Amino acid sequence: MAAPVSACPACDAAHLAEETAGRGYAGDGGESRRIMLSLPQVYCAACIVGVERGLATQPGVRSARVNLTLKRATVEADQGVEAEDLAAYLTGIGYEAYELDAGALSATETDKRSRDLMMRMGVAGFGMMNVMLLSVAVWSGATEATRDLFHWVSAAIALPIVAFSAQPFFRNAWTALRVARLNMDVPISLAIILAAGMSVYETMHSGQHAYFDAALSLTFFLLAGRYLDHRTRAVARSAAEELAALEVPRAHKIVDGQEVVVPVAELAVGDVVRVTPGNRVPVDGMVETGESEVDRSLLTGESLPVFAGPGEMVNAGEVNLTGPLTVRVAATGEDTSLHRMADLVAIAETARNKYTSLADKAAAIYAPAVHLLALGSFVAWLVITGGDVRLALNIAVAVLIITCPCALGLAVPAVTTAASGRLFKRGMLLKSATAMERLAEVDHVVFDKTGTLTQGEPTLDNMGDHAEADLAIAGALAQGSSHPLAQAITQAVSGAGIMPSVLSEVREIPGYGIEAQHGGEIVRLGRAEWLGARTLDRTATYLKIGKRPAVAFTFNDALREGAAEAVAAMKAQGCAVTLISGDAPAAVQDVAFRLGIEDYRAGMLPEGKVGALEELAAGGAKVLMVGDGLNDTAALAAAHVSISPASALEAARVVSDIVLLGKSLEPLGEAVSTSRKATKRIKENFGISTAYNLIAIPIALLGFATPLAAALAMSLSSITVSLNALRLKARRS
Repeated sequence: MAAPVSACPACDAAHLAEETAGRGYAGDGGESRRIMLSLPQVYCAACIVGVERGLATQPGVRSARVNLTLKRATVEADQGVEAEDLAAYLTGIGYEAYELDAGALSATETDKRSRDLMMRMGVAGFGMMNVMLLSVAVWSGATEATRDLFHWVSAAIALPIVAFSAQPFFRNAWTALRVARLNMDVPISLAIILAAGMSVYETMHSGQHAYFDAALSLTFFLLAGRYLDHRTRAVARSAAEELAALEVPRAHKIVDGQEVVVPVAELAVGDVVRVTPGNRVPVDGMVETGESEVDRSLLTGESLPVFAGPGEMVNAGEVNLTGPLTVRVAATGEDTSLHRMADLVAIAETARNKYTSLADKAAAIYAPAVHLLALGSFVAWLVITGGDVRLALNIAVAVLIITCPCALGLAVPAVTTAASGRLFKRGMLLKSATAMERLAEVDHVVFDKTGTLTQGEPTLDNMGDHAEADLAIAGALAQGSSHPLAQAITQAVSGAGIMPSVLSEVREIPGYGIEAQHGGEIVRLGRAEWLGARTLDRTATYLKIGKRPAVAFTFNDALREGAAEAVAAMKAQGCAVTLISGDAPAAVQDVAFRLGIEDYRAGMLPEGKVGALEELAAGGAKVLMVGDGLNDTAALAAAHVSISPASALEAARVVSDIVLLGKSLEPLGEAVSTSRKATKRIKENFGISTAYNLIAIPIALLGFATPLAAALAMSLSSITVSLNALRLKARRS
């Protein structure tokens, strides 16, 4: 498929779609079908308008809706409408589009959990403020009947709110206890329940102390931490599912000389399928008839199409460019190379998900320590007071509350939220809760080439070496081809204001090039071996006019904006840099030389990239992988931490920990430095929490911590942690 004509194709195509959009289509009276299309290059509201109005002009389309977050279009259409035709149309007007198999995608949940946490936090905050006011009144001198009344009012406010708002902690604690395990939510739940229960007991017996305010403030601050933590996570779909959805769902099977459209799942080894130009290959197989060129960039990262003829193997996911092919099936379904890549991604994701965050490590020590401390204080005071269960239990509850991990619970999410906000302003979106901590540990950076360090679009670089007459002929030949090098020639010639020559008998010879008649001579543009030219050790195509020797048109893949600055910044921060690409050695060497990368590897398949990262990891390296293609997804999942640009294929963005929203790679250096500062702040917050406990715990153990004092101390520690985290937003931190 052709690449988009600009970074935001809506700017070029929205007006065309608007002009051609009709009044809408109600359908042919029959049942409709739902078609899903992946749109990896849509960026803005104008893109949405361009795609939706463009699709509305297509016969049989009833409605089309674009989800900008998922970069996906959902189309309702008549039964006869083919998804591949709609994808080809959108690609033709400047929007890169791929058909998605809706059955292979699990339903993506809306962010219900985020809204639920926000609602519970709001309710807890409302109750906390009201009960705090009542508690202040009690501690200001209210006695006996007035004090009891305030306590009962506090109970009426606090008990239903605690029962509702603290449910996330109760559920997680019960899940852990059912399997005889402790987690951070066990002491939290115990503290909340004991605080509320003891408060009711004290109120019923006209006691002086009630912990309703502490129970609510504990719930509120911990919900705040849980909400911040959740907001740093992108509830992303599995990258393996995205890869599976990119598999072609239907194929054109040849039965008794006739083409029959069948689901790919019904194909068997030995069947013969037909793949027309512009469509993706549905299976792994061997070409029987036809010659063409196939685009393997999605799978291998090769920037140039490769020849495919009888006896050549083609793989699922490759795009047939120039000529029809008949392919005998060698592997289908789970046995295809595309599906094996999905399996690699799934395995790598599982391995990386075993990473334990700093907060989890601290919780593993903290949770049992809190329980033991509270139990010890209860037993000790029971002995000291000669069996006063009420006093001993009150002190144990105060210990639980004052040591309960509010500050610890906020230590990581508060810093991560501040750091992710800073990075977002620089065009980076964090998707993983542990990405910041893992990025701070990075000491080796691996870059993909095509589409990552480079723009992924070849540009003609020796135009000045050719006469205007030759350029006019080359431009005329190239304008009839979808080959990326031909498109680069067309753009260069038209950009120079050169009018294409008038040709006759123009025909494209699949797999070789384009041939035509001009002034009684045969003119050809294409492969070196077809024209008898000497192949250059770089990206090139060749023009032959009549009997004259063929001349070469050479191309460069321009560096992405900020690529040089990103590589230099990584080196300056002590990171080793490696370039790993599936492209040809000459192209990889050229980019490595231009960017000053000494370690580079070419011709790497997806399995090879994963193997290279595993080799680096085995040597003790913490690897950051930066890539954009389908061929990079397994490596992105296998890396210690991964980043992909927004222009990346959707599957690559899904599996990545961080998405680079802008075009420039320059912010990558700041991502590493900010992550290291964030990790430092997290450790400082743990220090603040520890210092707080060293001061507060003796006070609680000695019985001097009143309920209000415990709640205020806990709140103060949480606010201190949050303020320390906000230092990350400062320019110098």
